[in-house]
This record gives sequence, structure tokens and C-alpha cells, in this order.
Amino acid sequence: MKHLIATACLAVLVFAPALRAEEKKALKVGDTAPTFEATDDQGKAFKSADVVGKKVLVVYFYPADLTGGCTKQACGFRDNMSALTEKGVEVVGVSGDSAENHKIFKKDRNLNFTLLADEKGEVAKLFGVPFTAGPTVAKVTDTAGNKLELTRGGTAKRWTFVIDKSGKIAYKDDKVNATEDAKKILEAVEKLK
Repeated sequence: MKHLIATACLAVLVFAPALRAEEKKALKVGDTAPTFEATDDQGKAFKSADVVGKKVLVVYFYPADLTGGCTKQACGFRDNMSALTEKGVEVVGVSGDSAENHKIFKKDRNLNFTLLADEKGEVAKLFGVPFTAGPTVAKVTDTAGNKLELTRGGTAKRWTFVIDKSGKIAYKDDKVNATEDAKKILEAVEKLK
């Protein structure tokens, strides 16, 4: 019995710091946003430090390219891009898809903003966004009716953040409604002024 109690106490001592560290990674409004770098849909490096301080940066995480809710969410941002741009906002979408998948998605849906490849979930982890690692294959159909198999490195939960010009998290939504996301972001950005 003493051995079991000692083992239980040791487990608490070993795992408690890790659990506390994990809790700290869940960003909240008012926290300083992490700086990050990822490959964009053109195969180039996107650095958040190049945007923060100059524009308001919207970082939205989504599960997969060319799938139902993710397409609605992306098209919502596309359709509201001029209103967002007028307010000094830059939008980036982040998923576990490759830069090549993003290129296909962007062309197929005529997306007018940057998509970032986060195949290992490194950017998601910085923001505290749940990410399931491991390759998955999505069988999708593009607008021309072509059947595609897109392999992605992992799957992020659908969360959206707004980073203000001072580099702070000004808005966080971890229960995103894909079709309403862009409109909610417009409302959030209006409140920054």
C-alpha cells in the first residue's frame, strides 16, 4: 500500500508541472500574441513579426482545405476582405494542410488572403489550439468537379484570434461558427477603434 501511495505522489510531482505548463499555453484576451513563422500557399516564409505593429492580424485555424465548413469559412473571409482591408486588417488561415494543398484551395475558391501550412501543428501549439497529429487523406471535389485526394499532416480545431497592433490578443473564439466567422471578426475589429 505504501508503494502505491509513493507511486501516486511521484506521478503528481512529475506530471503536475507539465499540466500547469500546458494550462499556461491557452491564450486569452489581453495576452501577448506569440510570434510565428510558417510556409504560405506560395511556398514562401510568412513571419507574423512583419505584420504585427503595422496591421491588425486575424489568425484563424481550421481543420482542412476544400471541405464543407472550412470552405464556407474561407469564402466568408474572401467575401468580406475589402471591408477588413479598409480597417487595416490582414487575414491568414492556418491548417495542417501542405502549401500545395493551400495553393489548390486558394485557386479553386478564388481566395484573396494567405493560407499557412502548419503540418506539424507548431503554430497551433503556440496559440493553444488543439491539434491532432498524423496524416489524413481528404477526398474532396473542386468546383470543376475534379476528384482530389489531399493529404494533410494533422488537424487543427476551428479557433480564431485577432491580434491588435500592439501585439496583444484582442479577440479569441474557440467555438467558431464557420459561416459567421468573418462577420464576427468585422464586429470585433470595429470595437478596437
